[in-house]
Amino acid sequence: MTAPVRFPRFFVTSPAACPYLPGRTERKVFTELKGPHAEALNDALGRIGFRRSQTVAYRPSCLDCQACVSVRVVAQEFAPSNAQRRTMRQNDDLVVTECRPWATTEQFELLQRYLASRHPGGGMAAMDEIDYADMVEHTAVSSFVVEYREPSPDGGQGRLVGACLTDRQGDGLSMIYSFYDPEHEARTGLGNYIILDHIRRAADAGLPYVYLGYWVEGSQRMQYKIRYRPLERLGPTGWRRFSAAEQTALIEAVSAARRDETLCVEGGSKDGAPGGQRQYKLA
Repeated sequence: MTAPVRFPRFFVTSPAACPYLPGRTERKVFTELKGPHAEALNDALGRIGFRRSQTVAYRPSCLDCQACVSVRVVAQEFAPSNAQRRTMRQNDDLVVTECRPWATTEQFELLQRYLASRHPGGGMAAMDEIDYADMVEHTAVSSFVVEYREPSPDGGQGRLVGACLTDRQGDGLSMIYSFYDPEHEARTGLGNYIILDHIRRAADAGLPYVYLGYWVEGSQRMQYKIRYRPLERLGPTGWRRFSAAEQTALIEAVSAARRDETLCVEGGSKDGAPGGQRQYKLA
């Protein structure tokens, strides 16, 4: 006789400032991932828009806003653009290794450089090495870190230029957090390459999807996710694929906004901070 599966208890956070849209507040619903059914629970919740942070699964539950939309790439049908093909060619010499979820000083130092350049003052900027280790190592599901290193002339271990904390779910790969060398003089598109590599890895493994987290229309720093085709979004009636025309229009709008930004602030960079490592407290 099998033991009954205990239905998880869900909790709601207090309202806080939204990290994506100025002037709005966010609220999250969350539950703890623990015990023998943590993997199955994480898989089930991932299909309805939850994300994982350490041993907690969460999703937005804002009272007056539904801007955060879960998106996933259909890996088996992925059709790279010309720019994405160039990114793959330029970076396909990187040595890619799937590592157990164990934090290293080298990873943390790369993360610090990434945050200082791309998200200064953001919610993760104050992380120390212990916080980073908690982010990587505190997991109750199948997780790993993918490292991206430059080839070494002597055959040894090359310089780390990118990394991604990833969950392997029943129907795909979920990219929890990626970071890379933001000021590499000889390489461009490292962040895009990490996503492209995950799409390729999922397709090679026969997994249908790569989960990219939340796409927030109106938040410029989240618009890169719209560039991967075909892309599905989660709505009230389930997952629905963006039509080709709809996705093309969104991509063109993002490109136009970036051109305008470049004209307004030559040589400037977007100021965007990740949501940070919120501490979820269970009652």
